[in-house]
Amino acid sequence: MATASATHHPLPPTLLSSKKKKSARLTLWPLVAATFFMVSGGTYGIEDIVHGAGYGRAILFLILTPLLWSLPTAFMIGELSSALPFEGGYYAWVRRSMGNFWGFQEAWLSLTASIFDMAIYPTLFVAYLTRLFPWFAENHRGLWVALGVVIVCSLLNVAGVKVVSTTSLWLFFALSSPFLLVALLSPLKYGALFHAVTTPTTSKVDLIGGLLICMWNYMGWDNASTIATEVERPQRTYPRAMLAAVTIVALSYIIPVAAVWTTHLPAGAWETGSWADIAGLLGGPALRIALVGGGMFSAFGMFNALVMSYSRLPLAMAQDGMLPSIFGKLNRRRAPWVAIIALAIGWAACLNLGFERLVTIDILIYGISLALEFTALVVLRIREPRLRRPFRVPGGMFGAVAVGIAPVLLLGFDLVRSQSEQVAGMSSFAFGAIIIGAGVLAYVLKQALKPAGWGVPQEQSAQ
Repeated sequence: MATASATHHPLPPTLLSSKKKKSARLTLWPLVAATFFMVSGGTYGIEDIVHGAGYGRAILFLILTPLLWSLPTAFMIGELSSALPFEGGYYAWVRRSMGNFWGFQEAWLSLTASIFDMAIYPTLFVAYLTRLFPWFAENHRGLWVALGVVIVCSLLNVAGVKVVSTTSLWLFFALSSPFLLVALLSPLKYGALFHAVTTPTTSKVDLIGGLLICMWNYMGWDNASTIATEVERPQRTYPRAMLAAVTIVALSYIIPVAAVWTTHLPAGAWETGSWADIAGLLGGPALRIALVGGGMFSAFGMFNALVMSYSRLPLAMAQDGMLPSIFGKLNRRRAPWVAIIALAIGWAACLNLGFERLVTIDILIYGISLALEFTALVVLRIREPRLRRPFRVPGGMFGAVAVGIAPVLLLGFDLVRSQSEQVAGMSSFAFGAIIIGAGVLAYVLKQALKPAGWGVPQEQSAQ
């Protein structure tokens, strides 16, 4: 494993975990499963893409988005995670390449984006639960269920990374099986669902909204990088896991949608949670129940895996003295339990916001952090040309620059939509700008209060 020291902004050796037992580390397929849930969680959540864009354009979006958005990101992550497999992942890359200020901003943007991103998955969990049990849609019962998801996943993560990765692997198989049946049964109903009666749709998603939801469904590849010190042979495992996960995620979206298209079910009948109705039309009540259960597994698995990812950011920042040392506290299973509890409180606070609004804010803030990661790729190529890179973005310096162009350009669609979405009496763009600006203020305050950084906790310094 590469060390964190370098000529430019070296990271402390506490980022490495040389004493970790081999048996506790993630191998290829558990990492693929964890990445799958950090990014996708299965075919759920894409229904509004069909509603907003129609079948043909939805499939086109689902094909082009991984090529223009996911694959470039996976290439960037493959190079940086293989060269710098440190706790904190993308935060460590940006800090090493551009210094403490930009490293702090990267972590700030990622953590604030997570506040909105993580509220989406309990919302999806409740959306599918109410398809089966409408009783939960009344009197804020769904909100209590969503809060329960936050609490249970936080407790699972306190139990350790191995528990989370094993859970992800089994959940992957559990939620994929019903969609395999949907893909197999749909051609048998060729053209038969044109006049099918479904639950009246309330979706207001248009073409741009469909594209943004598609981007969100292909977003989050860098989240797997924050657990690099807990991965077996990260230099070899990360690039392979990224490419495998991109392929699996894309196929899990495209094949079921293309299959249902053959039934001629109107695109206007789709909305978040509609997979349950579609499954009922294709395979009866049993398949409908299986899809609802899978939707709940998906939302639960995504939230569970992302708690593991996001909680390593405060841990890495505490190790670097960027946050108070309490955030670096670990339990016996090396889980950053204080960071998990603190983040869970923030995630729970946003559970009552709507799905599309959460997506718009999430992409806006996440997009800036992603742009910083692509910048780090180029800066490290310039500043540390001799850095060992077991995997490299092809094409030399031109390739390193070009790989970030398409993802950054796609963010323009979110900027357009964020002008019209309203949050707290202002546009999503203005709201996002305040959050981004608050990151600069937070760093200034940190420098004023602790210019030399907070102390490293005792248990970290002893490792």
